[in-house]
Amino acid sequence: MVWNMTTSTVARQTDVRLGFASLEEETAVDRLPVSGEVPAWLTGALVRVTPALLEVGGRRLAHWFDGVAMLNRFGFADGRVSYRNRFIDSLAYRDAKEGEWRHGGFATDPCRSIFKRVQSMFSPDVTDNPNVNLARIGERYIAMTETPMPIEFDPETLDTIGHLAYADSLKAHVTTAHPHHDPERDELVNYVARFSRVSEYVLYGLPAASSRRRVIAKLPVERPAYMHAFGMSGRHLILAEYPLRVNPLKLALSGKPFIENYVWTPEEGTKFQVIDRETGAVRGTYETEPFFCFHHVNAFERSASELVVDLIAYADPTIIDALYLDEHGPRGAIPSTELRRYVIDLAGGAVRWEKLAEGTVELPRIDYARRNARDYAYAYLAGSGGDWLDRLVKVDVREGTRREWSAPDCHPGEPIFVRGPGDESEDGGVVLSVVLDAAAGHSFLLVLDAGSFEELARAAAPHHIPFGFHGQYLR
Repeated sequence: MVWNMTTSTVARQTDVRLGFASLEEETAVDRLPVSGEVPAWLTGALVRVTPALLEVGGRRLAHWFDGVAMLNRFGFADGRVSYRNRFIDSLAYRDAKEGEWRHGGFATDPCRSIFKRVQSMFSPDVTDNPNVNLARIGERYIAMTETPMPIEFDPETLDTIGHLAYADSLKAHVTTAHPHHDPERDELVNYVARFSRVSEYVLYGLPAASSRRRVIAKLPVERPAYMHAFGMSGRHLILAEYPLRVNPLKLALSGKPFIENYVWTPEEGTKFQVIDRETGAVRGTYETEPFFCFHHVNAFERSASELVVDLIAYADPTIIDALYLDEHGPRGAIPSTELRRYVIDLAGGAVRWEKLAEGTVELPRIDYARRNARDYAYAYLAGSGGDWLDRLVKVDVREGTRREWSAPDCHPGEPIFVRGPGDESEDGGVVLSVVLDAAAGHSFLLVLDAGSFEELARAAAPHHIPFGFHGQYLR
């Protein structure tokens, strides 16, 4: 299916702006051209979700985070690579096909009446556009955004199955698209925020074979913070409350898009809320200087009283402003970041931090299955030496050393680690990333050796793939 984008529109864009051009074509290719050698042991598929449609009804969406969700699948078998892409059949997508933007989003306002705005802001279904991340719950696969309406899909065909229905009465307005997996209980762990006169954060677990969420803890909060992700260690859940907060009672009547209701108040500092995973009790609230963050990297206990939280820190939330869109791309450059380690003294209350590596990095991944909530050595990230992401970076967080991959005119996305069969070393495997070759006008799947960080292979996609956020390797 092809809508209305002409090839000349794409062809004129031979720089980073191509990553912010809509892709409206759905296609399937049994075998992509490959240069180099894809390891024969690599089976399964890399599936990513991208905000692929950035114009609706003749107008450009206001923010990158509002693009209409598309799934992209790279399948592997015997060194061959296949490709398929499809839009997720959400209500937001159906509206977009009709030229409508009815349900709002992160920063693009649907311009409805005050009455409709009140109905919408205090309803749990503001938008179902799941353009941020993917997760597996048992044998179910879901796409997610920051409103609690995940959509289930088929990982082979990419067919949309429908909204994930919960068999409980837990109501919420926002959530994260970065749940954790608890391997001991085999459940998805996440948090939601409920807006009311007395708002609250609710941490829950969703067992693999169930649709009923298990409440782990509830925390009352007067002005909820914007939190894109959270941390999980062996014994604790960690909510990092940055001083970007919202007054829920003003939200419905402000006349502003969702994120523009949040106010940066750095004088309040950042607060780590540390919750016991077993009892749901708050172990403590630990305060530090203000910073902003989208993505946690890992968390673990270094001792009975010392909690380590690694994350990507910004000085403030100007990254949100930078990612508003003009005709061709984001309005601003990526602000600098730091890969930081926060160490929390659970008994004494002190918080200290250190920088783990030099350079601006984002979109962190680790060997999640074996190292999440445990001490670890390696983080894989996308890095920037200019206005946009232009390299992949492997950081040894113990030694502070790094390796890089880059190529002219190439802009890689999130690097995803895949462990090799029978390899017990932490970096024994490959790293996969979808890369935009802006000069060539198309994207390719990159395969790196995770140990040496040397390039092994490229599989050329049949078109450009707009810049996206996250994905998962599905076996």
